[in-house]
Parts: sequence; C-alpha cells; structure tokens
Amino acid sequence: MFKKLSICTLDFRLPTSDSKPYLCTMIIKTATFVCSNTQISALPVPTMPEYAFIGRSNVGKSSLINMLVNQHGLAKTSQRPGKTQLINHFLINEAWYIVDLPGYGYAKVSKTSREKWEKFIRAYITKRESLQCVFVLIDSRLEPQGIDIEFCYWLGEKQIPFSLIFTKADKQGMTTTQKNVAAFKKKLGEFFEEIPATFISSAEKGTGKDEVLNFIYEVNKDFVVPTDYKKF
Repeated sequence: MFKKLSICTLDFRLPTSDSKPYLCTMIIKTATFVCSNTQISALPVPTMPEYAFIGRSNVGKSSLINMLVNQHGLAKTSQRPGKTQLINHFLINEAWYIVDLPGYGYAKVSKTSREKWEKFIRAYITKRESLQCVFVLIDSRLEPQGIDIEFCYWLGEKQIPFSLIFTKADKQGMTTTQKNVAAFKKKLGEFFEEIPATFISSAEKGTGKDEVLNFIYEVNKDFVVPTDYKKF
C-alpha cells in the first residue's frame, strides 16, 4: 500500500524550476572525465556537490549530459540500451560533479549482472554524502511508465531529493509533450504531497539547458562539505 510522501525532506529546499527570475546563467568553462567505478569505496572524495542523472535505458541520458556541458563526446552515447554499466564522474568547472548512472530497465545482461548494478546504484544514491539531487530522466514521447513511477517512489521513501527531466521533446509536437508530462505529474501526485521540479529538454535543440544549469547553480549555493563522510 502506497502512502503519500514529501519531496526533499532534507536540510535544504530545492528551488522549483519555475522560480523567476533566475539569478544567473551558469557558464560551463570546463568539463572533464574523472573516473568510472563499480566500487563505492573508489569514488572521489565527497568534498564537492554531485548531481546524478538516471533513467530508463536509452532515454537520452548521455546526449543530455553532453548538451549541458557543451561537449559532444564527453558522455558516450550508444544505440544499445544498457550501454552505461559504471558510475561515471565528470568534474564541471572544477567545482561540482555530474554523475552518469547506469540506466534501469532493459539491458542485454544477465539477471545476476543487472541485480549487481541495481544494488550498486542504490548504495550510491542512499549513502553518498555529497549527492545533492537525482535527476530522473523521463521519455517525453511516452505515457507514464510504471518503472519510472516506482523509481521516483523509492527515492521519496529514502528521502532523496530528486527532479524530473523530460527528454526528447523535439521528437513530437509540444501538445503531445505537455500531455505526457501532465499525465506523469498526475500519476506521481497519487503518491506525493507535491511534485518535484520539472524540466522539459531536447538535447538536439538545447531546450532546458539554462533551466537545469541554473537549478544546479542555486542548489550549489547551499552545499556544505561533509565533515564526517565515510569511506566504504
């Protein structure tokens, strides 16, 4: 039985995506690959804010990350669902991290491998002290998918701050996009007291770039370096 959950019940309140005016437009000056890992203990020291990007396989995650940082090949794109199999850290402006997580859902791997990924991802999300927000990517072409709703509910149960990015908005008319976004919000509203910040994006056209980066800029202001972080 589901219960109504609160969004972002942590020490800070995430700004909403329609907060106006934005205080600045974040300029991406540098974006570099740092490391790929399958072990939590090998992750970078958590002294800078991190923003994780995750979604169903083939939702357009790598393309979105590349669009945000103005680098076509930073995050590797693939037509094969489930290609990302590691936790990838990218250092942005020498000040914060984008974290590319393996997608959930379909992947041509064994059940054992998939279960190992899921355990690893969940450990990162629930234990990473410097994780500020999980961006859950949703395919805007589709009606609400159960696997996306379930993942959002899990984040809510664990009190993990998250936001929604609806991808591939250029693949259909705005009417269809808005209809699917509204349907997803309505479905999510059955389980949450309020809807998290929501963004509509197109990696091809650059839609949503400024909004997402300014959102990150605002959250970065409140980041405090953990003093009691643990090595796993």
